[in-house]
Amino acid sequence: MEFMSNFSKFYNKRFILVVSLCLAFILNRPHFSAAYTLADRLNFQSSIVDHRSRLNPNYKKVRRKQTKYIIVHTSELGLKMTLRVVLKGKRLRNSGTTDGGHTHYVIARNGRTYRIVDKKYEADHAGLSMWNGETDISKISIGIELVGYHYAPITESQYRSVGILVDILQGVYGLDDREVLTHSQVAYGKPNRWFRKNQRGRKRCARNFIREKAEVGPTWTYDPDVKSRRLLADLQLAEIYYGQREYYAKTDDANLVTKINTAWSIAGEDYDSQTTVYKFPGGQIYTGDQISDKIGWDRIPAKTVVMLNQENSISLIKSDDPIKTISDRLTAWSFAGQAYNFKTTIYFMPSGQMRVGSMISDWDDLPAKTKLIVGYRGPFELHKGRSAYQIAGKKYKDRKTIYYLPPKKLVAGDKINDFKGLPKGTLIFLPDT
Repeated sequence: MEFMSNFSKFYNKRFILVVSLCLAFILNRPHFSAAYTLADRLNFQSSIVDHRSRLNPNYKKVRRKQTKYIIVHTSELGLKMTLRVVLKGKRLRNSGTTDGGHTHYVIARNGRTYRIVDKKYEADHAGLSMWNGETDISKISIGIELVGYHYAPITESQYRSVGILVDILQGVYGLDDREVLTHSQVAYGKPNRWFRKNQRGRKRCARNFIREKAEVGPTWTYDPDVKSRRLLADLQLAEIYYGQREYYAKTDDANLVTKINTAWSIAGEDYDSQTTVYKFPGGQIYTGDQISDKIGWDRIPAKTVVMLNQENSISLIKSDDPIKTISDRLTAWSFAGQAYNFKTTIYFMPSGQMRVGSMISDWDDLPAKTKLIVGYRGPFELHKGRSAYQIAGKKYKDRKTIYYLPPKKLVAGDKINDFKGLPKGTLIFLPDT
């Protein structure tokens, strides 16, 4: 009987959804995209993973009085940390933490979608925000987090999922495509060293979101709050959203400091946070809260890599060990960037499997504790007729010469004392220079 009761509930919910979608078609609402069929929407709805029960119990559920916008974000993290932060809370500058509930939906790199907060409640996802004169956009919007970075490409699977999800939400709330915005469009910041007044640019997330790929129509042709002089323009974001359409699709080296790519244009309000890491071309590592006193913001060298959300990961980033380890917070993109899928990036899985980057479908698919080396060629097998010296020459003892000792041990050349005692099947990897 209990089975029949549950089946009946499921059937009724599905029937109601079908009827609702059919009525929307009958009424010819403009928000339904021709790219997605009724079956697409139904299959997507049934595939959503429900994480609402995992929310921080301190999260206070407040019913949203109206829904005027859908806000798209990039999480600036991998999937595990994204889910942890939006469900349980994030660390604040004063060392406190929030109560979670930071989005309604999370979309993983493979397109899998997670429900975090019921869409009828408010989620604290937009923070200090303004659009067309209205502030506190979280109270009047739905938030969607795309797992990934604003300086790395969004996957095709994510575009399909977010497209269907937006399409469904537009049908529920009667929203048009201009009411789908990104966080970097609506966020604003208070005066700082780059701006004398309130301005756009506090957040950069989802500046790499290409609307056409999600089957979402064009955005506004101007920023209404800049036009009305409520805010100063952020020139880079203005170019992305209201200038040349191709610009925002280019993510190459977008987290590198250049003459026009400043700490602010990469990190936004987090430019001076202790969880933002600056890795100089020479290898020196500084956190955002150290730059002002130790370096000076106008003296950051070109090609400095800027990494966000690196709480509890500083020691791993500072390590000059060529063997890197993936964790919940440090992904393959953190270490290798665009080279994550190059054949010269080599991965060593916890299971003992070895793969070159060209075999990796996405940087967020790799399990924690996977090790990697970036910019290497090999493997070269060691055997009786072929010594380490014959393979690597005088650099056989070098820290950048990497040895793989079966079954699962990676060691740098300078850590090996007995080269004659290396086990059978030892492999050598050499820097690709």
